[in-house]
Amino acid sequence: MIAWFTIVQIVVAVLAGALAVGVGLAKRPPSDLTLGGAALVGVLLMAQVVVAAFAPAAGNPPTGNPYEFWAYLISALVLPPVSILWALVERSRWSTVVVGVACLAIAVMLYRMLVIWTVQSA
Repeated sequence: MIAWFTIVQIVVAVLAGALAVGVGLAKRPPSDLTLGGAALVGVLLMAQVVVAAFAPAAGNPPTGNPYEFWAYLISALVLPPVSILWALVERSRWSTVVVGVACLAIAVMLYRMLVIWTVQSA
């Protein structure tokens, strides 16, 4: 993992999550803005897969358990498409909140992945 890239991902996920939760609590259905934020989080996660796959070969291996890291990353990859699909099927304010909560959960998972990659002792 690249620390600055992960921090950017966390910031984007928190902003997208806060926006979607706020819009949902304002009784608005999902929109291009809220779903686009979740889609951006998903694209950044796909880029993280590429970074994490090639980082060990570049001399940046995880200090923690790589299986735990990949479990978090694969789980995080599932959340954006599932929450977007939910929002498209059930176009209510609560589906917008679900999209926001998924983005906020991804932010927490990204922080944990950063800890696993950089802080653990081998």
